[in-house]
Amino acid sequence: MGKLVLIDGNSIAFRAFYALPLLTNATGTYTNAVYGFTMMLLKVLEEEKPTHLLVAFDAGKTTFRHNDYQKYKGKREKTPGELSEQIPLIKEVLDAFQIRSFELEGYEADDIIGTLAHSPEAEGLETLIVSGDKDLLQLVNDHVQVLMTRKGVTETERYDVKAVDERYGLTPGQIIDLKGLMGDPSDNIPGIPGVGEKTALKLLHQFPTVEEIIEHADELPGKKLQEKVREHADQALLSKKLATIYTEVPLEFGVSDLKLPPTDLKKVSEVFKKLEFKTLLNRIHTGGETGEEVREAEPEQISYQIVTADHRDETEKVLKQDQLAVYVEMTEENPHRAEVTGIAVSDGKAQLYIPMETARHWEAFQAWLADGNRRKIVYDVKKTMVSLENKGFQTDGFQFDVLLAAYLLNPSESRYELSDMVERHLQGFLPSDEEVYGKGAKRRALEGEELARHLARKTSAICQLYPVLLKELEQADLYDLMCGLEMPLAGVLAGMEQQGVRVDKKRLDDLGIELKESMDRLTDEIYEIAGVEFNINSPKQLGEILFDKLGLPVLKKTKTGYSTSADVLERLAPQHEIVEKILHYRQVGKLYSTYIEGLKKEIGRDGKIHTQFHQTITATGRLSSTEPNLQNIPIRLEEGRRIRQVFVPSKEGWYMLAADYSQVELRVLAHLSEDESLQYAFKHGLDIHTQTAMDVFGVSETEVTPLMRRHAKAVNFGIVYGISDFGLSQNLNITRKEAKDFIDRYFETYPGVKRYMDTVVKQAKKEGFVTTLLGRRRYLPDINSRNFNLRSFAERTAMNTPIQGTAADIIKYAMVEMDKRMKEEKLESRMLLQVHDELIFEVPEEELPVMRTLVPEVMEGALPLSVPLQVDVNVGKSWYEAK
Repeated sequence: MGKLVLIDGNSIAFRAFYALPLLTNATGTYTNAVYGFTMMLLKVLEEEKPTHLLVAFDAGKTTFRHNDYQKYKGKREKTPGELSEQIPLIKEVLDAFQIRSFELEGYEADDIIGTLAHSPEAEGLETLIVSGDKDLLQLVNDHVQVLMTRKGVTETERYDVKAVDERYGLTPGQIIDLKGLMGDPSDNIPGIPGVGEKTALKLLHQFPTVEEIIEHADELPGKKLQEKVREHADQALLSKKLATIYTEVPLEFGVSDLKLPPTDLKKVSEVFKKLEFKTLLNRIHTGGETGEEVREAEPEQISYQIVTADHRDETEKVLKQDQLAVYVEMTEENPHRAEVTGIAVSDGKAQLYIPMETARHWEAFQAWLADGNRRKIVYDVKKTMVSLENKGFQTDGFQFDVLLAAYLLNPSESRYELSDMVERHLQGFLPSDEEVYGKGAKRRALEGEELARHLARKTSAICQLYPVLLKELEQADLYDLMCGLEMPLAGVLAGMEQQGVRVDKKRLDDLGIELKESMDRLTDEIYEIAGVEFNINSPKQLGEILFDKLGLPVLKKTKTGYSTSADVLERLAPQHEIVEKILHYRQVGKLYSTYIEGLKKEIGRDGKIHTQFHQTITATGRLSSTEPNLQNIPIRLEEGRRIRQVFVPSKEGWYMLAADYSQVELRVLAHLSEDESLQYAFKHGLDIHTQTAMDVFGVSETEVTPLMRRHAKAVNFGIVYGISDFGLSQNLNITRKEAKDFIDRYFETYPGVKRYMDTVVKQAKKEGFVTTLLGRRRYLPDINSRNFNLRSFAERTAMNTPIQGTAADIIKYAMVEMDKRMKEEKLESRMLLQVHDELIFEVPEEELPVMRTLVPEVMEGALPLSVPLQVDVNVGKSWYEAK
């Protein structure tokens, strides 16, 4: 039996455009959508091996559905020009593969696909539809399946009749009834107002069609729902009609005309070369058709020289060049524990591998490393500095970090390995460390020629990436952010990591004993309340105690039984005293395992912990901390706050100084939104949560209760994160209606905030990304998604990223300036840690007066806003006492 593959061209191109950063070739032509589309095409050709194939496109904005409903797809944002100009290139790729593409005025791609999939000719073929549009699930039957894109471009999920049933509990034919009830905002299909997917599915499990639901409206649960169905019956029927794929499009060709001829590799290669798709060129080889199993091409051979004591002088001329790439290879990722196995440099033509034994005795090389006038291009400047300086080398002159550049260009990527960057930005191929060393944290030994060749490829790749990434940074207005903030910050973080923070081992041991005693006491109390001993850490046994023995209401079930997750227990806490104690037991247990036992493992020979700070993990630009994570020490519990007791100054007579931004994100929101009321509160030093409670509840300051202020605080911070009425209702344990009313009153009080939120989402839908005050970008591939949940998350992200990202930039600037000022004033004080909006220093007693003045001065002046920044400073003999 043959296989017919039908690809929804617009859907795949659209997803590819937003999933990949804006790539361009040498002529400046955008190619990211073409590249992503072609990746999917090759995946289909290689894995599905179709005998017949068609790619269907939408022909225009107006279809026969507009005759029934003029507002159909009326809220669609205009397709970005950067995507529109790539559609002809996609068709050029298809032409090279001799794959037919088709569009027809008045019809959508879905209709063309539906007509072919359900044609008599296709019944003798296995048919596969490739799309990201769930509407096409209605076409599934015994010989038609849908390959649905899930994430990125090539991650997919296959739907047959059984899979549709498992996902929705419906037959494929009922998908149109589902859309008739819930509508589809992406297509502007109205449905029945207030009926979402969950309600729609319940109704269809009771009555199988929209028509029967309308007919039996009086039997539906709840009068309100009955009224909605009766009132909007015609609208539901229209919505079902609009969602129904038309399967009788007048086509001038049949399935037999879609037979795939052998691939003309010469034509395909020419198009790939024109588009500069080097990696995809490697995937197609001259040994056969693309439908055959594809192998990765061998990387290009590269020249290199191993520098030994015998011929160091011959290679010194390379070091005299103005700019070189340098790469340091280590035995593991953590530079504080790793051994350096070798160093490589390259000018893009000559690659030198310098074994550590040579580097230790090569004065010219050491002088080059320390020379600030010799420009160095690197991958991961912070790790490079730490690894070299830990081995006794002095470093300076780092000009450009390809890792930081790639991160700034698309901070939502999950991987920034050098091999990924070569594929993404150069469309080239570089063996990954995993391919070279094998899987696992512990690397196999690599030395001599093999190591030299591997490092030569890396330094050569850095040289090639530099001009490409530099151009992309300049085009995206990110160069100043890179060189003015992220590069200097990397040096500051390297110094903080090397300095480390001292741990009082005795205090840590004593605190461990106290936590153990607290767990034992809580265990006894839980057993006494339950009336029986059981394994508190067993979800099964705990569920039996809570729900079977004590009769608490079951809020959620899992495949294995009752859910006893944290969110379930928090909702049950007011109903029984045992639940609060179980939550406390879990929190104390986590503190013990993570921060008592965990910290002990991380203490170095110098009695300090050297955490790693990462600049390229979070999409908002915030720093993160690992090995160990010192940013996540829980401080809501007193036991958690006391963990900070173990962090002390490294010298006798010194103090810990903690400086914390006060409500920095709300101040950023006041600046960005230009809301007069919000700005007034901050300019006049008012308590923002009390002020919000006064404004929202319409009471005087003396009438604000602690509960009112708590609710106002939850909304103030929730707004920053794009909180929904559902989320607020869960946080405050109030009804969803009360939460919605509260949010509505908030926006009435602060109309500038609502205006800002609406504007930033609209802009994101148009451009596909949002920016911080300093131009940091975050791409939002799902901002125009047809999937409500994905689109809603992207909209919330659009609202909060500029706020969180700007707050992150503020403290980063403060760190860079603070490091500079301490050096200028020749202070002994040291910056040790950054924890979200807080900086931690260790300070000699005699420098306390100057640091109490200097730190807030620098932090509050880091980035001028229309409202003042405020910093609270505290001092103590430990981090705990400095709070």
